[in-house]
Amino acid sequence: MKKIQILGTGCPKCKKLAENAEAAAIELNLDFKIEKIADINEIMNFGVMMTPALAVDGDVKIAGKVPSVEDIKTLLA
Repeated sequence: MKKIQILGTGCPKCKKLAENAEAAAIELNLDFKIEKIADINEIMNFGVMMTPALAVDGDVKIAGKVPSVEDIKTLLA
């Protein structure tokens, strides 16, 4: 199972990233779990300075922007 982590405080961009990540995982027929991380200290532990950020299995893939569903599919594959 892939663990998709959305790092952000809950702003509209964070919510859009979560929606896009879920859509990408569904389109790829992945077995996945989405975890939302809003604690700023925990976000900083990932080394992320700009949110929103997307991590897969604890590895930060992108930060500071909201990638498209197609871009996320590439990151998850």
